[in-house]
Amino acid sequence: MKITDHIKNAKGKTLFSLEVVPPQKGIGIEDLYKNIDPLMEFKPPFIDVTTSREEYIYLDKGNGLMERKITRMRPGTLGICAAIQHKYNVDTVPHVLCGGFSMEETEYLLVDCMYLGIENVMALRGDAMKGQQYFEPAVGGHRNAVDLVHQINDLGRGKYLHDEKACDENNKFCIGVAGYPEKHIEAPSMNYDLKWLKEKVDAGADYVVTQMFFDNKKFIDFVKQARDMGINVPIIPGIKPIATKAHLQMLPKVFKIDLPEELISAVEKAKDNTAVKQIGIEWAIQQCRELINFGVPVLHFYSMGKSDNIKKIARELF
Repeated sequence: MKITDHIKNAKGKTLFSLEVVPPQKGIGIEDLYKNIDPLMEFKPPFIDVTTSREEYIYLDKGNGLMERKITRMRPGTLGICAAIQHKYNVDTVPHVLCGGFSMEETEYLLVDCMYLGIENVMALRGDAMKGQQYFEPAVGGHRNAVDLVHQINDLGRGKYLHDEKACDENNKFCIGVAGYPEKHIEAPSMNYDLKWLKEKVDAGADYVVTQMFFDNKKFIDFVKQARDMGINVPIIPGIKPIATKAHLQMLPKVFKIDLPEELISAVEKAKDNTAVKQIGIEWAIQQCRELINFGVPVLHFYSMGKSDNIKKIARELF
């Protein structure tokens, strides 16, 4: 079922969903199941599975020589999607990236989604490769998510890259895209960033999932500005409970977000990470209650491979 249909069928009730990360190469899927299992009591209608882009590794060839190779450390997104659908009978949402994929490779991936009965995809540009200052598309790949959404939307309607075939309308994907309550790092202003979001929606995106945030006012302001811009698709907030003191430095650095002073002060005063995790749980519970009252369609949790704190949060809400 499409994400938008799940939202319509909920008739205003806020749903629970989560995002998981594929295990690194050489690690089985059982640990992933162990983190999903405790959250199934909250009946998530869908689970997102991230896609890692390629990165460089260096192999020691001896005599001081190093060979540079490209690899993916967390492959298997579609396989994991199929496994989750089979095991839990929930819809899955693979992340489809511009970075590291040609348009032909994207088309093949989407055809595989059709064969697997996957109706939803998350269309993302992706980050620059490590060592690159700016994002560079793959040879023959998309430069931005707007063009990626166009390709996904076209293929779902039967328009392939090099020919056109009749295609049942049921093959049209439900397309999610990213939104940034604190604006994308590369955007010169929030208004500029919202114009790009509007382009993604006009290209065929059906819903928006936001970057994590810790200040609800920023999300609410973002939604109001998006509506004023003419963006009328569902906007789903992304939630990540803070769990360690290191998150005070890591989250702003990696995700380019601000943390509220009240939260920073509480984490700094915590005696250890066990106390920090409890602070993060309590903050997220209050944050989610406010968002439910605001009327968000879904609370989407970034699990990052852990579920114990998310379970404690969800039990207070669902």
